[in-house]
Amino acid sequence: MTTTLPGALRAPFAAGGASAIDAQLANRLLGHALEAGGDYADIYFEFRVSADYVLEEEQVKTLGRGITLGLGVRVTKGDATGYAYTEDLAWEKMVHAARTAGQIAAGGGHSPVAVSQITEVRAPSFYAVPMPSLTQPAIDKLALLRAADKAARAYDKRIVKVEASFTESIKEILLFTSDGRMSSDIQPLLRFGVRSVAEENGKRQSGSGGGGGRYGMDYFAQAERDAAAHGREASRVAIAMLDAVDAPAGEMPVVLGPGDSGILLHEAVGHGLEADFNRKQTSNYTGQIGKQVASTLCTVVDDGTIAGSRGAINVDDEGYTGQRNVLIENGVLVGYMHDRLSAKHYKIDPTGNGRRESFRAMPLPRMTNTSLYAGPHDPDEILKSVKRGIYAKRFSGGQVNISNGDFVFSLSESYLIEDGKLTAPLKGVNLIGNGPDVLRRVDMLGNDYQLSDGIWTCGKDGQSVPVNVGTPTVRIGSITVGGTQA
Repeated sequence: MTTTLPGALRAPFAAGGASAIDAQLANRLLGHALEAGGDYADIYFEFRVSADYVLEEEQVKTLGRGITLGLGVRVTKGDATGYAYTEDLAWEKMVHAARTAGQIAAGGGHSPVAVSQITEVRAPSFYAVPMPSLTQPAIDKLALLRAADKAARAYDKRIVKVEASFTESIKEILLFTSDGRMSSDIQPLLRFGVRSVAEENGKRQSGSGGGGGRYGMDYFAQAERDAAAHGREASRVAIAMLDAVDAPAGEMPVVLGPGDSGILLHEAVGHGLEADFNRKQTSNYTGQIGKQVASTLCTVVDDGTIAGSRGAINVDDEGYTGQRNVLIENGVLVGYMHDRLSAKHYKIDPTGNGRRESFRAMPLPRMTNTSLYAGPHDPDEILKSVKRGIYAKRFSGGQVNISNGDFVFSLSESYLIEDGKLTAPLKGVNLIGNGPDVLRRVDMLGNDYQLSDGIWTCGKDGQSVPVNVGTPTVRIGSITVGGTQA
């Protein structure tokens, strides 16, 4: 089963439409793209419908809907790439974009490459959604927001402010390549979020909850995922942090909680494993294939095939099917994440990681669902092993230097570990370190792997794409904690 759409949400270029794009028309466009002498071209059609709703202070603050439609054309000649796009699918506009991309890449004066006969790529189905949320009435989404707001406020009388949001989209893509591939996909996506603010004796703290993925409204059918549960979680964090004390500072053990802590792995390690950085020799993982780069406990995988997950892809934005790619196995670097260009450079097959924000941008090697796999240790055993340290449960943001892996991450929910037990909640906690070094310092790895509940968006070169992360409980033997006291 695959995601299906009613006619009102189908792309104007979809099969059966009055202005449908077929292989014959695509061949003509590809021919124009290559006429200046390029050696490869692809054309990427996108149609996106999105909506967003925000409830603030029990009032509807935002209720919007948008539509985007366009075509992006990429042409390559050796290491040179030309790109152009148009939001107008009139024939002359599409031809102009195709010729522009070709001129940028090749500059003319060469014999054009023939376009191969186009064959459809049969894609898997990792997010079959019989009824996308966009087909449901807006009143149903507003009811969810009100349920979250009510539950968040009822959690504790110290909750003074609540904001709830719901965003949803359907993206339909159609891709043709000069080497003879045609791929298409319909990609549903939703995200639900709640932010609560608690206040007591002049202290204010906030907390968040939420989740989502490539689901329909059935996402909310599970008790731990319903709107009220997300509201209560946001207020739980806000109330817990009211009692937060100043964080300690210095070198100490840090235990990462399961699930959301994977964002540290994503930022501090994952980006360095994207092949374009290694092709340009700007990653500290450049030339390290086959070498020990992490603790033998660590296996890191990027997997676009996790059903329903926010980072799942049936096909990437170059028309290659989503894949499960092992990057680090038992501490040894075994591979990178590739798009077509980097795969050609390394003389291997693309890994299904060519992703782009929209038709306005070129694809780049990007993560999908990136995880550190489970290990042999019981989570309680890990906690009890720490005499004094930090338990990191939620991350609020950070900065990473891709070239060397140095990072600084801020924690939005963390606790002091004393004699193997969680004690005081902490404020002002920053983790300071180096991604590869941190993976080498992993000395205990839990058997409680969790995939985060669909809240993450990754930015790179000005483009944002939906991703997901996962990890078990992780003990890092020593890491620098930036706090406010020794």
